[in-house]
Amino acid sequence: MTSTVPEITPEEQAQLEELYAAFDAASMTPLWTQIGGLMPTTPRPDAVPALWRWSTLLPLAERAGELVPVGRGGERRAIALTNPGLPGTPYATPTLWAAIQYLGPREEAPAHRHVQTAFRFVVDGEGVWTNVEGDPVAMRRGDLLLTPGMHFHEHHNTTDKPMAWIDGLDIPLVRYLDAGFFEFGPDELSTKETPRASRNERLWGHPGLTPVGAPAPKASPLMAYRWEHTDAALRAQLELEDEGHPGVVEPGHAVVRFTNPATAGDCLSTIRCEMHRLRAGSRTAAVRTAGSAVWQVFEGSGVVTVGPERYEVGKGDLFAVPSWAPLSFHSEAGLDAFRFSDEPVFEALRLGRTAREDVRA
Repeated sequence: MTSTVPEITPEEQAQLEELYAAFDAASMTPLWTQIGGLMPTTPRPDAVPALWRWSTLLPLAERAGELVPVGRGGERRAIALTNPGLPGTPYATPTLWAAIQYLGPREEAPAHRHVQTAFRFVVDGEGVWTNVEGDPVAMRRGDLLLTPGMHFHEHHNTTDKPMAWIDGLDIPLVRYLDAGFFEFGPDELSTKETPRASRNERLWGHPGLTPVGAPAPKASPLMAYRWEHTDAALRAQLELEDEGHPGVVEPGHAVVRFTNPATAGDCLSTIRCEMHRLRAGSRTAAVRTAGSAVWQVFEGSGVVTVGPERYEVGKGDLFAVPSWAPLSFHSEAGLDAFRFSDEPVFEALRLGRTAREDVRA
């Protein structure tokens, strides 16, 4: 049985129009005219699937290196990736900021700190150190480097070659919450030391071993996750799969998550970081996740499908996955990809949700 809406009289229509005008004058909006947009049956993100080619990003960053200085004022030569569905904002997704940062030969980026959580991921190169709270941390190919909120950080290039990497931050989230704070640090570098291993790695970088005498950290105390460890862990998962043992998330698909060694939770409070490896010939299930993500291909090539979009991707390419957009991969050659997302925020708010659909047949 269906209900019918009774017709209203001209007098009633005039009264309604008067009521809605009074709502507008009082800065009010009735729910019954907005519920479809406010409470959709599934997420309706403004962000859209988007792809940024490394072959486009790197030459533009190099050109910026020739024309734009690094120093007080601009602070960093970082160029944000802008999602076409979020016009007027420098955001990759509604909660995530992604950028390519470029540091020229012998350049220094001065110290500052902010509440926004940050990381750096290196696709290629070495020779740059990031000093985090005065602790010099080497940046090398495949490394994930952390800068938790309100940690002073600065960068310096010790070589005669430029270097580029990607930055990821929760800038849009912090901006939406009106929680941003920023402070300049000293103009001079806190240290020019270039040790092979930083102090935080020497203390916290031993698997399964917690330093009892270390002070309780407010954020992850480990600032560097090295590629040799990530590579070994992914390789071991696929070897175990070949031997008939569990470990991979699905056939041919190995994943590691970067975690806080003091808590075993996510390495950053608002950003999840993972590395994925697909063996040659693999095809993944389609996965929908409440929350958005940005991926960067580290090595190899493949085809990624994000919602209605299909991209052929290779080394360095980045792409954005909006909330609840189905995502799947196919790789004939094999592929490694770094992923960061806003899932810790969704899970903390009990909004996390994932759905899988097997499309590999």
